[in-house]
Amino acid sequence: MAHTPSVLFVCVHNAGRSQMAAGFLRAMAGDRIEVRTAGSEPAAELNPAAVEAMAEIGIDIAGERPKPLTDDAVGLSDVVVTMGCDEVCPYFPGISYRDWVLADPAGQPIEVVRGIRDHLQILIGNLIAELVPVPAR
Repeated sequence: MAHTPSVLFVCVHNAGRSQMAAGFLRAMAGDRIEVRTAGSEPAAELNPAAVEAMAEIGIDIAGERPKPLTDDAVGLSDVVVTMGCDEVCPYFPGISYRDWVLADPAGQPIEVVRGIRDHLQILIGNLIAELVPVPAR
């Protein structure tokens, strides 16, 4: 049986960017990639604008909850994607780290959050192609 890659998305509050990225990855990759999220300083709840922006395109993240960043979450991941959490993410040799530079949707109007969402969709598509490439015919 083939290995299922695991991706951890990390941002400060685990309430916007990381949750939108996880929503896209789950929707676009299905069970081909395991998905986790965490925050260095998790918020009490998701950013309502992030939930709304994702719902507009048919992806429901409303049931997700911000979670704290742990060494275990990092250590169990093949790829860790950080989004503005600076150097708080633990480093483990053998894990692939990516830093995606994206604006923080906290406090932003829905128009700005939509732009962040659309950028994430492109990044997630590229990540899926890298982790689970389609076999050549």
